[in-house]
Amino acid sequence: MDFLVSETSRLYLRKITAKDADDIFEYLSNDEVTKYLGRESLNDIGESYNLIKKFETNYIDKRGIRWGMIHKATGHLIGTIGYDAIQIKNKRADIGYDLNIKYWRQGFATEAINEVIRLGFENLGLNRIGAVVFPQNIPSLNLLEKVGFTKEGILRDYIIQNNIERDTVVLSLLKKEYPSNIN
Repeated sequence: MDFLVSETSRLYLRKITAKDADDIFEYLSNDEVTKYLGRESLNDIGESYNLIKKFETNYIDKRGIRWGMIHKATGHLIGTIGYDAIQIKNKRADIGYDLNIKYWRQGFATEAINEVIRLGFENLGLNRIGAVVFPQNIPSLNLLEKVGFTKEGILRDYIIQNNIERDTVVLSLLKKEYPSNIN
């Protein structure tokens, strides 16, 4: 299957390649960016290459798909977005995303999420899109609710980050709710 590419008004959504390693390292080495990602910050560029390989392996194994958010004006990767834990039989996946701090609060995440939701329901055949977010990550919780997600509950000690057990909020968006709940 060919990798699905798309675009929004300010972004190209395309496959992530080794050429993106420097851009990924730039922001995923920042503790402020990774604070709520459920992962530790990157310490060296080699970890960027390993992450890119993981995205490729997950895609080949049909366990995930991750797009690079490419800023049309600069051509740089400013974040990634995609689906993890894809279950084809159950028509569900969890959405995940990260964004360079330089582009926070400018609508890029909303733009990318709306497009990836559309791709998930219309092209990938998903029925349910889930999300798992730290309760302290108010901007992400607000963003997901704004685009139509519903809070379902708390997963206790669900993610260990920096050797600390952390609760998460689970949210979902169902195909039958799309696009009526999307702003």
